[in-house]
Amino acid sequence: MDRWLNKSRNTMGSSSSDANENICITPTNSASLKRANSPPNKQSDTATSDTTVSKRRKYDENYISFGFIHENSYTQCVVCSKVFPNSSMVPAKLRRHLETNHTNVKDKPIDYFIRLRDQLLKNKNFIAEVTKTANEKATEASYMVSYRIAQAGKAHTIAESLIKPWVTDIVSCMLDEKAVKKINTIPLSNDTVRRRINDISTHIKSELISRLKCNNFSLRMDESTDVSGLAVLLVFVRYKYQTSLEEDFLLCQPLSTYTTGYEIFNMLNNFFELEGLTWDNCIDICTDGAKAMVGKTAGLVSRIKEVTNNCSNSNCILHRQAFAIKKMPIPLKNLLDEAVKIINFVKSRPLSTRLFTILCEDMGSMHKSLLYHTEVRWLSRGKTLVRLLELRNELYVFFTDHLFNLQLRLTDKIWLFRLSYLADIFTKLNEVNLSIQGKMTTVFTAIDSFPLLKEYLESIYGKMTTVF
Repeated sequence: MDRWLNKSRNTMGSSSSDANENICITPTNSASLKRANSPPNKQSDTATSDTTVSKRRKYDENYISFGFIHENSYTQCVVCSKVFPNSSMVPAKLRRHLETNHTNVKDKPIDYFIRLRDQLLKNKNFIAEVTKTANEKATEASYMVSYRIAQAGKAHTIAESLIKPWVTDIVSCMLDEKAVKKINTIPLSNDTVRRRINDISTHIKSELISRLKCNNFSLRMDESTDVSGLAVLLVFVRYKYQTSLEEDFLLCQPLSTYTTGYEIFNMLNNFFELEGLTWDNCIDICTDGAKAMVGKTAGLVSRIKEVTNNCSNSNCILHRQAFAIKKMPIPLKNLLDEAVKIINFVKSRPLSTRLFTILCEDMGSMHKSLLYHTEVRWLSRGKTLVRLLELRNELYVFFTDHLFNLQLRLTDKIWLFRLSYLADIFTKLNEVNLSIQGKMTTVFTAIDSFPLLKEYLESIYGKMTTVF
């Protein structure tokens, strides 16, 4: 009976040491608020009020003497770590729990419970930190694997079907099952890898765009056609970031219709407007010699210069030797054509290719096949002629059983001498062209290769004039 009286007095606001209470009236809807502010005669019409009365008890710091701490809106025992609801936040109930369940520590001083509280909070923070760290590491590992998959151009399913089983087998063999469980927490499903790659690409793009907005930059672009016949525009950008020059891949988009300078400029301009870039920051543009790029009136360069006055243009210096070689002397041109015919005689027939491969294996040759010559591939000439020279003995034996009108060329010393000359020239040109390309290669580093090439050509020119 006394308990109910005490509760009634506490509700009316009388002071009591048993509990400190806040009475919160939470209306269920806006109509409840209106009824709460209506006159008494109208309130009587709604005897069954929709309001909900909830009592939220406040935690008192003195409750630590009973071994209880505040955990959100609940209370928790520091001895057994049991959590109690807010309604149990009453000194009598807290004391009863201590005396009933923890009789061995009920007479301990308050400092004892403070130490238990500090230890409990420390353990909670440690568990939360370990759990968070493990999850963060698993997520980071997922991003790293996805990045490698994107770099290698592999299917997204390879992570779950191949990479993860491999790593699991390696870890189980080298470490223990505990490490295997950690590996299994890494999310590497097909959809997860796809999302990770999208996140990485979005982050890289946003970071690059933010850098370009604050710095001047130069563009290098080329329009090319892939194996499916689709015209694609590739754009690279070079800019200054902090104290160094950076070079990144900016754009790769297909040209669905025409490949004129007008279409290329519209694609670039739309990309700039979409990303908030300005042409005023573009100080140079490097292209090849195609009409769509450097046309006087309708070329891409002329259209860019119409929208900005700060942009200069430069031409690509790669592969210029490949164009100059097209005007080689007639004897050398005929020799190159004959070499290609010899190669095609063997490579164009599947049976001849197989027989020639077997012959090379029987003779212990370094190579087992010839290489096709492709006119559009500027490295093709050097590699093709070098392989032909290395397999000339095997070809001579092969032509003894397979008659061919050019088989006597393989015993002609002058013809072989000229072939060796062409192979040397093309190989040297390939070396120079490969040395002046690559990421962060500038005209200052590339120009050093040309004096060496000039000296090489001059050194052999005088020796070869008597042959031709």
